[in-house]
Amino acid sequence: IGTERHESRRIDNQLRGRSGRQGDPGASRFFLSLEDDLMRLFGGERVQSLMDTLGLDDETPIENKMITNTIESAQKKLEAQNFSTRKNVLQFDDVMNKQREIIYGQRRQVLNGEDLKETLRTMMKDNIEGSVATFCAGDDSSAWDLAALRRHYLGWLTMDSDLHYEPEQLKSLKREDVSKFLLDRGTLILDNKEKKYGSNIMRELERMCLLRNVDTKWMDHIDAMDQLRQGIYLRSYGQRDPVVEYRLEGFEMFDAMIDSIKEDTVRMLLTIELKIQPQQQAPVVERTQVAKPTGDAATPGKNVKATSSSGPVKVEKIGRNDPCPCGSGLKWKKCTCKEYHSDL
Repeated sequence: IGTERHESRRIDNQLRGRSGRQGDPGASRFFLSLEDDLMRLFGGERVQSLMDTLGLDDETPIENKMITNTIESAQKKLEAQNFSTRKNVLQFDDVMNKQREIIYGQRRQVLNGEDLKETLRTMMKDNIEGSVATFCAGDDSSAWDLAALRRHYLGWLTMDSDLHYEPEQLKSLKREDVSKFLLDRGTLILDNKEKKYGSNIMRELERMCLLRNVDTKWMDHIDAMDQLRQGIYLRSYGQRDPVVEYRLEGFEMFDAMIDSIKEDTVRMLLTIELKIQPQQQAPVVERTQVAKPTGDAATPGKNVKATSSSGPVKVEKIGRNDPCPCGSGLKWKKCTCKEYHSDL
């Protein structure tokens, strides 16, 4: 006996198989309510109007082939919707998986200790060429916004005195010249740092800067992609495929994240400075007495019997009724000598 029909016919068939013993004959019967979600969403009002027309009460069971076919048709529709949802989820995950492979491949280079010198130089070149193409768009060099380009790199690649040209110089100026100027400046800074800190420290700095920016940007990108995914289904109201929109906008966000990683990594590498601690002479460690001696050892001038460290020390216990070792002839519990009575 089943209390409801489920959204999937597969679940109903599983319940039929689990309710009986394998190989034994039997029958199954499902009871439905017009207020169930399956009936309410698919054909519940039509069946209710049919019952009102025929004058049937709530206690009368409805056994009709048409109703059974309606229920199966509703189940097929829900199965198709669920399949489409799972298919979209798989396609969404495929987009994130491709991006994840790229990021994890970059992190793997850092964690494996590979030489990233040329990789960082290429990142700097790509970032400079992209920024120059943005601020120096068009063929008319007089319309280039060199002041904005100077402010963009101010403090780590440019100074206030850079990128100032006369009108005659602007006529013959090319974007390649501006890119070469900035690239030479960045290469000079990196070469000076490598001479200052050494190759080993510089390689470690390159790995640290890249790994830090990749992890930070990737975590922010995951949150942004999750927010995009939650609202992407609203694009269907504009007759647009949510999966296609998610893929296009997701890769645009990924490209923006890659550009941000390149710029922030290069900026950090160019501006980072290490504080080298001067080598100090190791302090002389002097042993001082922490625990103060107590008992007989604390009394100066008193003889203390040395014990051998080769084995355990045997201590003879004095009974309360035994004669006191002081020689008084009294029992130990009645003797008043201070030598063998520490409480006196």
